[in-house]
Amino acid sequence: MGQATTEDLPAFPMARACPLHAPDSYLQLQDDEPVARVRLPNGSTAWLVTKHEHVRQVLMSPHMSSDRTRPGFPALVPGVSRLKDHGVGFLSWADPPEHTTQRRMLTGEFTVRRAQEMRPAIQAIVDSCLDDLAASGQPADLVATLAMPVPALVLASLLGIPDRDLDLFRTKAIEIGHPASSPETRGAAYRTLRHYLKELVESDGPGPEPGMLTRLTERYRAAGAVDNAEVLGFANLLILAGHESSANMIALSAAALLRNRDQWDILANDPRGTRQAVEELFRYFSVSDVVTSRVATADVEVGGVTIRAGEGVIASNNAANHDPELFEDPNRLDLTRPTRRHIAFGYGAHQCLGQHITRLELELVFNSLTARFPNLRLAVPFEELEFTTDARLYGLYAMPVVW
Repeated sequence: MGQATTEDLPAFPMARACPLHAPDSYLQLQDDEPVARVRLPNGSTAWLVTKHEHVRQVLMSPHMSSDRTRPGFPALVPGVSRLKDHGVGFLSWADPPEHTTQRRMLTGEFTVRRAQEMRPAIQAIVDSCLDDLAASGQPADLVATLAMPVPALVLASLLGIPDRDLDLFRTKAIEIGHPASSPETRGAAYRTLRHYLKELVESDGPGPEPGMLTRLTERYRAAGAVDNAEVLGFANLLILAGHESSANMIALSAAALLRNRDQWDILANDPRGTRQAVEELFRYFSVSDVVTSRVATADVEVGGVTIRAGEGVIASNNAANHDPELFEDPNRLDLTRPTRRHIAFGYGAHQCLGQHITRLELELVFNSLTARFPNLRLAVPFEELEFTTDARLYGLYAMPVVW
């Protein structure tokens, strides 16, 4: 028999039989080949790790690098290497000791207490977006009126963007994060916001009530780090990653709840259960499936397979969150399921800093949405919804709804 070639390997990202479910291939690989070679869109190869215990091992290993600029890192999004010069302050790209230092400076901005302090501001943002939804006429696009603007405006509040600049910030953040944006539109919007944020960071303060940008700038300067590149890089990372992931979670969660009306009714009838429900939604979708990619810096054995130094690894948190050894009938959405062991926000040193704010966003969005629009429903057959299928974060292009 001839030797297997790259073309013989399964392609990643993998197709979904149902857009609301993880790819069936994940379950098959968990049984047959939990550490498997896959072919990436650019023709290179990487290891795909699918079992919960193995994904956690990869994410905890000191020999697995998050540096997207290292040779061998899985190249899933074309052009990511062009961000190399902007990588200073990109926390998710950094390895210790740089990562440890950066994270220590940022941790205080993302505590549970800090998130709860933002509750009134986030609720006001959600209410305003729902007002826009109600006034937009029917059918309305839930992606455009709710899923995209809420995280953009929450980021603006977090960073301390002045009121006079909110429209600019929201528009450009949405252009960066919307799956329908062309690479040219996304790139132009990113450059505009980067220049805008640079001016804010280098000014005396973003506004009369300074936000995180001002606090971080002061903290870095107090530590003797007068260069603003770290603060600017982290702000850009929030926009590139934090907005899109939250927006897609809102859109996908709404689609799933409208598709599974019994689950929608659970939220509508008992808002006290929303915090638990949100955890199940994060487990169910895990939209940042590829964010937990790594490249080995030394030989590492995972699941009986030796991953060599320089080889790329996709430690799929989506697959891990659909591991039937931990989650019975994992493709079933069950808002009453205890899901605290999910790793939708990653695991180990790189666990998502913004997870408490994101949780609160979803809690307030769905408590308010089910209360104000109890009869919300899709305006088109579910089968006509268009989901993203490339290597970017999983999401929806649009979701027409009526009420």
